[in-house]
Amino acid sequence: MGERLVQLVPEEWYHCYNRGTDKRKIFMGKNDYERMLALLCACNSIKPVHVSNFEQGFRSKSLEDVLRLDRRSRLVDIGAYSLMPNHFHMLLRERAPGGITAFMRKFGTAYTMYFNIRYERTGVLFQGTFKAKHVDTDQYFNRVLNYIHANHAELYEPKWKNGIIRNKPLIKKKLVEYRYSSLSDYCGSARPESLIINKNAVLHLLDRQPRLDDLLDDARTFARYEESL
Repeated sequence: MGERLVQLVPEEWYHCYNRGTDKRKIFMGKNDYERMLALLCACNSIKPVHVSNFEQGFRSKSLEDVLRLDRRSRLVDIGAYSLMPNHFHMLLRERAPGGITAFMRKFGTAYTMYFNIRYERTGVLFQGTFKAKHVDTDQYFNRVLNYIHANHAELYEPKWKNGIIRNKPLIKKKLVEYRYSSLSDYCGSARPESLIINKNAVLHLLDRQPRLDDLLDDARTFARYEESL
């Protein structure tokens, strides 16, 4: 694993992301996405993750069961996330020294073990050490939040970053309906998955509630900036 170039500091926000090794899919279907959502909850604790976190008698607990776990001693605040077929994005804030690294390692190891058993494979699943970028300004915070929440537009409009959107009202509807992103926790109806994020920590830093009308434009600006570096 490579050396991390960004020093992770408590109480600071970071854009963290990774993809499957060789750009392979890391989520093959609904069960995989739901296992990752459960891990985002169960691994966000200083306590170890046990099989009992996910098993109930001879059957797996539901995602709702896992979301009700006691997580008072969290490693990180999760401000936003988006799970895509071959990669993921998260907006994280350290609550204690080493919190982000511990959290990413815990859920990465647990998910890889689950995935390898389920699909009868061996070896690494993710592409090396996760990437992390310090969110050091309010403007950057707003844009990375919108970028994460617009990321799954690619599933419906592959050229959205180039400004090619054939049906903007439909895309906005699809973005909010996507179950494996935190966008609906900000712009949709209440759901159990909202327990994964610390919404108040994010809203405290924003001038206003995130708006769908700004989402795609801000996200495209962010994407152009990132790709120019």
